[in-house]
Amino acid sequence: MTILPLTARPRALAHWLFVVAAMIVAMVVVGGITRLTESGLSITEWKPISGIVPPLNDAQWQAEFDHYKQIGQYEQLNQGMTLGGFKSIFFWEYIHRLLGRLIGMVFALPLLWFAVRKQIPQGYGWRLVALLALGGLQGAFGWWMVKSGLNHTRTSVSHFWLATHLMTALFTLGGIVWTMLDLRALAANHAERPARLTGLGAGVLVLLAVQLFYGALVAGLDAGLVTNQWPLMNDHFFPGVTQIGESPLHAALYDPAIVHFIHRWWAWVVVAGLIVLARKAKAAGDRRASIAIHSAFGIQILLGIATVMTGVNLHLAATHQLVGALLVCATVWGVHAVGRTR
Repeated sequence: MTILPLTARPRALAHWLFVVAAMIVAMVVVGGITRLTESGLSITEWKPISGIVPPLNDAQWQAEFDHYKQIGQYEQLNQGMTLGGFKSIFFWEYIHRLLGRLIGMVFALPLLWFAVRKQIPQGYGWRLVALLALGGLQGAFGWWMVKSGLNHTRTSVSHFWLATHLMTALFTLGGIVWTMLDLRALAANHAERPARLTGLGAGVLVLLAVQLFYGALVAGLDAGLVTNQWPLMNDHFFPGVTQIGESPLHAALYDPAIVHFIHRWWAWVVVAGLIVLARKAKAAGDRRASIAIHSAFGIQILLGIATVMTGVNLHLAATHQLVGALLVCATVWGVHAVGRTR
């Protein structure tokens, strides 16, 4: 049983973590737009403090543009881009980085406040510090991702670094949602124990993680553009490899057609796991979690199909990423509900 000091405020902590989780969901969406608009390499330097202030005059804008002109994306794809065009891609990367800084502040400063006032229940302090550290690591992964594309040979970031960046964000989001749910339960019943991760819950999370990983590879390789058909891919069920002579492992990680194929059909394996999880969550007494899971994966599948059939429409693709983050939240909710049964 968690020892609850008289000064502890689990409900306030849960409300605070809800805000942080919502900001991370927004961050994931902005990150998706940044990738879709090829904006991620527009800021070529990492300035954690001074980078908060964007260019304020023509000379500063020109200096940023000149830095961008030194990399392969400009040299190979964007020759002739105007300063106005550069400003439009700079905007999304700047907002993405600014939001990351804001999330760090909204997490760190209240955490310090709660800690100083001894309002954190016993056993939760280390968890919150670990989540903060994971957020810091996420920022580092983001910079290493950008750095992977700052050369003369590449026109985009490494799809593996992109996957690492996204997966860390979603893992952090899941940890925050889980902790928020534990704190809400503790606020309602001071004798409540933290939920445990069951075998079923772990299995479904692994299935979903594979799907999210391949979604990131699809984004990084522009694999959504391989075909605009569903359920076939260019008039075939199995598209065939586009990089002849490579190993199956290479095809599964680097070949856009195969990566798209895996992401498309692994989704149904995930759906099967989610249906089982939703039924278990409902049986455990949390019907809302069951509804959230079914709604999220249903909408996500429709958005995925629509994104492919429209040639990766920006608005649909960004919404697909949004619902993907919400699906993580719903799945964690369901796993938590099952883990609370005794």
